[in-house]
Amino acid sequence: MLETGKELRASPRSNVSLVAGALVLILGTALAMYMWRESSQRVEVEPTLSEAAKGYLSLLDLSEVQMEANEDALGQTLLTIEGTVTNLGEKTVTLAEINCVFRDVNGMEIAREKGRIVRDRGGPLAPAEQKAFRLPFDNVPDDWNQMLPSLYVSQILFANGD
Repeated sequence: MLETGKELRASPRSNVSLVAGALVLILGTALAMYMWRESSQRVEVEPTLSEAAKGYLSLLDLSEVQMEANEDALGQTLLTIEGTVTNLGEKTVTLAEINCVFRDVNGMEIAREKGRIVRDRGGPLAPAEQKAFRLPFDNVPDDWNQMLPSLYVSQILFANGD
């Protein structure tokens, strides 16, 4: 039999559980948003060229630089930049990195990718020596202007530790 005139009330324990659950959800969401914002604003610090490396920039010659772009089966652009680096100086180079700056049709920078043209695996680049390099990229933005990116030497290390 149904009784009328009685109100159905939620137990005080279920109200506390709902409030606690809502607070946990709000705090978790706020923490996740804060962490996402902080990580998206974090700027990668580029290594700075030593004085010796700055003075050596003109002695690393990039030549025969070519670019080839192909699409894979998934429709992604696979880009390869190849060329030759020549050591015109008197120091042995153990590492040389370059930044490849990709631009849109308006000339605005839209991506910057780092690549090594002299690395441990290929051995050092002795004075008067030249080596071929190959830089593959598979995440070039769609709005890239299809031109050879600007190449800037960003790091040079020498055998003697300079």
